[in-house]
Amino acid sequence: MPTMADVARCAGVSVATVSHVLNDTRPVLPHTRQAVLDAIDELGYTPNTLARSLVTSRTRSIGLAVSAITNPYFTEILQGVEAEVLERGYSLLIADPHDDPAHERKVVQLLHERRVDGMIVAPSADPAELLAYLGRHAVPTVLLDRVVDAAPPFDQVCAENTAPMSELVAHLAVLGHRRIGLVAGLPGLSTSGERVAGYRGGLAAAGLPYDERLVVHGDSASAGAERATAALLALPEPPTALVTANNAMTIGALRALRDHGLAVPGDIALCCFDDFAWADLFSPRLTAIAQPSKEIGARAVRVLLDRLADPDRPARTVRLPCALVHRTSCGCPEEAVVSG
Repeated sequence: MPTMADVARCAGVSVATVSHVLNDTRPVLPHTRQAVLDAIDELGYTPNTLARSLVTSRTRSIGLAVSAITNPYFTEILQGVEAEVLERGYSLLIADPHDDPAHERKVVQLLHERRVDGMIVAPSADPAELLAYLGRHAVPTVLLDRVVDAAPPFDQVCAENTAPMSELVAHLAVLGHRRIGLVAGLPGLSTSGERVAGYRGGLAAAGLPYDERLVVHGDSASAGAERATAALLALPEPPTALVTANNAMTIGALRALRDHGLAVPGDIALCCFDDFAWADLFSPRLTAIAQPSKEIGARAVRVLLDRLADPDRPARTVRLPCALVHRTSCGCPEEAVVSG
């Protein structure tokens, strides 16, 4: 089996240079790097990651704890994380905390026991136990999607939530809607709170009063949104337009509207936060806020690697912009959507 010394002889460089190329521990001239990579390919050299981890105390692995199985949004984030991790020469260990505060601490501990160099975690609505564990063990961590106030603070990567939700509500108000309902997410999540704030801001900007009866919590799940939407429709004055605060709740809301015999947008307009793969396939096509899911995942990896390279750097929160994807479920005709 070829060794690092064999690679160095084949490339005409020192063993230290080969090490720098493999570990990104020092800049190497492009032509020298390519010579080393060519030698690795020619000889079929495979680094001994176990031996390297014993020397460096690094495993070149990253732990990811997100509820990807139950949330399509996190599935796209996972794709962004995985692509960036592989590009940087790391491996990825994945655990699903199921958005359960007790379970998330357990799965993060399991990842930590496998000696990952750092973690990317989407915290639950009650992350106190999780944050205490990460802080107590000084685990390099980036919190994903949901921001938290913690001491000491953590690096965080998320999307903008407030302004995009305001934009959705303002768009519905321009179309003449005065009773706009909101199916909000699970209380306690920062995303839920920020989107409710955006909803209220959009109403205020349009000169519309806030009516607490028009805000119901679907708990970020399809079944919860179905129940919440039914409650809105049972009001003496039901909303003429509806905004759902994530993709799973959009499905539940659509199911409730169907069960009540209501057509979108003829009987009620519908907009959603979170664009998703099927949004353009519904009839009518769903007007949505698109989050940069894959870029959120990739940026979280880059922020974590910055933390590993400089453990004492100040914590930072990175927010990425969203985009309004204008389709027809809001009530706009197809020609207006096409013309922008």
